[in-house]
Amino acid sequence: MSFLRLSRLRCLLGGLLLLLLGTVPARAQDDDLLKELEAKVADSTRVRAPDFTQATFKGTHIINSQSIETPGEGTLLFLIQHRFGTLNSGAYNFFGLDQAVLRLSFEYGLTDRLAVGVGRSSQEKTFDGFVKYKALRQSTGAHAMPVSVTLLASSALTTLKFRESERTLKTRMAYTYQALIARKFSPSLSVQLMPTLVHRNFVDTRRDQNDVYALGAAFRQKLTKRLALTADYFYLLPGATATDLRNALGLGVDIETGGHVFQLHFTNAQGMMESLFVPHTTGNFFDGDIYFGFNVSRAFTVKSR
Repeated sequence: MSFLRLSRLRCLLGGLLLLLLGTVPARAQDDDLLKELEAKVADSTRVRAPDFTQATFKGTHIINSQSIETPGEGTLLFLIQHRFGTLNSGAYNFFGLDQAVLRLSFEYGLTDRLAVGVGRSSQEKTFDGFVKYKALRQSTGAHAMPVSVTLLASSALTTLKFRESERTLKTRMAYTYQALIARKFSPSLSVQLMPTLVHRNFVDTRRDQNDVYALGAAFRQKLTKRLALTADYFYLLPGATATDLRNALGLGVDIETGGHVFQLHFTNAQGMMESLFVPHTTGNFFDGDIYFGFNVSRAFTVKSR
């Protein structure tokens, strides 16, 4: 009798042992599956950082207009802008090469999105300063942004001598406000729109407008690895300025040569800042009133990242 009980007890203990041994791998398998599921859920809910579009334009200027680009943080950009005379000025002036207007400027990136600049143009002996801020950046991924938007505010001071004694410092000032809206449609094509307001404290006649509104457009089409076709155009909104003057038009090419970008262009605008070329362009591009010129820039690292 005791032998039977002992045998049953052994069988019972053996069964419990087998049951315990069988559940260990099952629990381990369940734990592995649970961890794998949690990892998949975490991956699906993780927010991917936005991928910002780079090099919509290769320079901070296109032709006449500024682009959405700014120097990187701690980068100082030295820019030379040069315009010869009109091509239809004849052989006596060597088709404009005997005449020239020059602008020199410095642009500095306070951050990757905020830049300041100063410049001086020989036209009307004008000094200028500006601030550019990248308000929006084109990106893909989470919270994708279809366009880039850079805000520009600039002021200009002419130091040209006038006969009129009333030309005070205030009357020599002009201001420009722009929203630069751009999209890089492909690695080769970039397009930019530029709603523009130019305010002049002083105008020559009552007919002239103190506030001049314009809508600019520009594009860059890459042709080869180092060569691109560019154009920009400013349409003056209806008013006395649009009636009396011309819309600024420019055609050019960008040439990338290592440390700098060399820009060659043809334009009917002699001025090289918004307050000069938007409300003061007189040349008819299609009648040969074309200024040949170039922009060349060089970047210097002032502050290492």
